Amino acid sequence: MAAPMPAPEGLSEALPVVEAQATRARARELVVVSGKGGTGKTSVVASFAVLAGNTVVADCDVDAADLHLVLEPRIVETERFSSGHDAVIRQSDCDGCGLCEVVCRFDAVVATTGATPFIIDPLACEGCGVCVELCPIRAIDFNERICGEWFSSHTRTGPMVHARLGIAAENSGKLVSLVRTKAAETAAHEGRGVILTDGPPGIGCPVIAAITGATGVLIVTEPTVSGAHDMERVLELADHFGIPVATCVNRWDINPEGADDIENRARNHDAAIVGRIRYDAAVTRAQVEGRTVVELGGAAADDIRAVWERVQRWMEVST
Repeated sequence: MAAPMPAPEGLSEALPVVEAQATRARARELVVVSGKGGTGKTSVVASFAVLAGNTVVADCDVDAADLHLVLEPRIVETERFSSGHDAVIRQSDCDGCGLCEVVCRFDAVVATTGATPFIIDPLACEGCGVCVELCPIRAIDFNERICGEWFSSHTRTGPMVHARLGIAAENSGKLVSLVRTKAAETAAHEGRGVILTDGPPGIGCPVIAAITGATGVLIVTEPTVSGAHDMERVLELADHFGIPVATCVNRWDINPEGADDIENRARNHDAAIVGRIRYDAAVTRAQVEGRTVVELGGAAADDIRAVWERVQRWMEVST
């Protein structure tokens, strides 16, 4: 294992990046993404978890997590997630000079007509700390910002790490990285060889945090114009980071020509084609019953099994 990165001057401990990447390297990690919402990505991940056996599941869609609705995790550990700071005026010490209102470029300091001359709006505060530093009587506290929670759980498919970002909270990419690191630690501790990560939609910071350092990325898309467009954005993102990519077209039979177009676009990016999944009303029934598609059975379940077999072979070749 590589030695930990030395801490920059002024920091008390080393950055966790190198150690986190080394921990992840002990298990193969498949990150399933979509580029857009509603493609069936989470249903595929849940079915993969049933089929895989010796795996750890990580739900990195921290803004709108829903994998727990199918896998019904039993939470065994809960930790708060903190990132950044909030400025708070100590009203008992404030003399009402108003300098904090003058220096705040985000208009987060609000003048009042009551007994407290100024308050700081926590939704507008960006946590820059300028008011804290410039307050002449040091009457502003700089509290750690609690942005959400992460959970370690047991499910019928094995351990699961998931999280919930707070309302209007930021730094979801940092929370995604934390979830992945905890999943890797769980895999190493329990000797599990595969991590299945349900990634967030889009191509922004949370997706970048979800795919960097992964063994491979599987894009689950749909045969629509938006599905094809957003898949290409994810392909370009994975190309940028040099991560092997495979694609799977869900509900391909509602638009066979669109499915062909998507696979051709994927081949242009040297992505592997690992199969197609048919439209199947059994998927909706499985969701209603809180079960995975492969546990219920049907045409889509058969296709997902075939896709999982191809994904395993592809990952072996890719690594």
